[in-house]
Amino acid sequence: MKPMLSLLLFCTLPIMPHALADAGDPHAADREALIQVFHEIEAGINDQDVERMVAQMTPDATVTWLNGEVSRGHDEIRAYYQRMVKGPERILDKYTTAAKIGAHARFFGDVAIADGSMRDSFFPVARKPFELSSNWSSTSVKRDGQWRVAALHLSANVFTNELIDEATSAAWKTGIGGAVGGIALGLLIGWLRKRG
Repeated sequence: MKPMLSLLLFCTLPIMPHALADAGDPHAADREALIQVFHEIEAGINDQDVERMVAQMTPDATVTWLNGEVSRGHDEIRAYYQRMVKGPERILDKYTTAAKIGAHARFFGDVAIADGSMRDSFFPVARKPFELSSNWSSTSVKRDGQWRVAALHLSANVFTNELIDEATSAAWKTGIGGAVGGIALGLLIGWLRKRG
């Protein structure tokens, strides 16, 4: 009898930690599913594959982009991405992100709210690449046993960020350059007057 009990314990030990985790967190499986959804959206962004992104969203999903534009539904999301990253008049050649999940998702029945941060890399057509720290939040819904993002909001600090730092630095350089140029011009005019 003892060998049989030992064999039973040996076979069930690998299952026990997962079972205990599920008992302690009734949403453990949902959290894992949501993490996979978020990873797929991140991978879609990094692969420049809008179809991979929208596959993780409800058909009527709403996305609020970093520039404040809003896309509603798969067609508008595709159109925005085409205009910004793919089309002949595009603003970006490429956009990549490294996303992190913040606190645990909060569940309200078949609705989950999650948030986190991102480190984005932009490769514009008309200027050198730059990076930007931003935040995201999402509302996901469970339909037919599958989690999909229904709303995704992206935002960055409009008061302090890398672009503002760059613009401030450029303004200082321009101001100092203008002041030095003005002083030099004033000295040159004064010198020319003394000679004349």
